[in-house]
Amino acid sequence: MKVLSSLKSAKNRPGCQIVKRKGRVFVICKDNPRLKAVQGMKKKGIK
Repeated sequence: MKVLSSLKSAKNRPGCQIVKRKGRVFVICKDNPRLKAVQGMKKKGIK
């Protein structure tokens, strides 16, 4: 899976890490919890 450039830039912040769970890529930041990002979510019902 390709990682978005926005997730790569979020990874470089102090206290942030990239985690893969169930085919999705998450950015989790323990120092600043509002810096969260997800890649790989599909919206259901939208065509």
